[in-house]
Amino acid sequence: MLLAHGFGCDQNMWRFIVPAFSDDYRIVLFDYVGSGRSDLGAYDADRYSSLQGYADDVLDILHALDLRDTVFVGHSVSSMVGVMAAQREPDRFERLILIGPSPRYINDPPYVGGFERSDIEGLLETMEKNYIGWANFLGPVVMQNPDRPELTAELTESFCSTDPVIARRFAEATFLADNRSDLAGLKVPALVLQCSDDLIAPRSVGDFVHQSLANSTFQQMKATGHCPHLSHPDETIQLMREYLQAPVAV
Repeated sequence: MLLAHGFGCDQNMWRFIVPAFSDDYRIVLFDYVGSGRSDLGAYDADRYSSLQGYADDVLDILHALDLRDTVFVGHSVSSMVGVMAAQREPDRFERLILIGPSPRYINDPPYVGGFERSDIEGLLETMEKNYIGWANFLGPVVMQNPDRPELTAELTESFCSTDPVIARRFAEATFLADNRSDLAGLKVPALVLQCSDDLIAPRSVGDFVHQSLANSTFQQMKATGHCPHLSHPDETIQLMREYLQAPVAV
């Protein structure tokens, strides 16, 4: 089981999920270059100018460890990173678990991604002018669990600890991307976990992903916000287990 963290996060975000699966799976955790405790010296602006560079990282890990029949668990942008990697080398993946996926954050009628282009451009401008202020604004929006201030504080701190220049480039690669075409024809079975009251990836996006993936299962979660593996780990674990124990539809 390979778990890939979302934008502005690191592998520590999986700490509530990993113990539930460590007896049955070989767990592989990592930080993308530029995130967490990764080697910043390995960062290549050209490579990571698009999500394809991050998909390359996922495949590099699979090759280095010679992993096959992998359950890939991706949060947020890593959901699409996993889809891109699975499209290129489907034989290495057994199933995908996509938590809060979005192939396109910007509205493109009739597609509803949740943001106008001006929203994203404003977000990127704020990152450049006032990175700490941006992090303090975005943390509560993403977490969306006001009764759990410690989780909001953790996410905000994670944003703040990321190199601002690298974070902005990752944000551009994430929020300006259009990966809707990457969903078509995916052969690897996938579970779409859709949170309630998710301002980053609303229900319309989850429905689109599910409808675009021929062999997918959709689960509407009671969990609110965009980080159920932190805010609602028990529900996340339960839905993952139910999916992994069920036979794969052919």
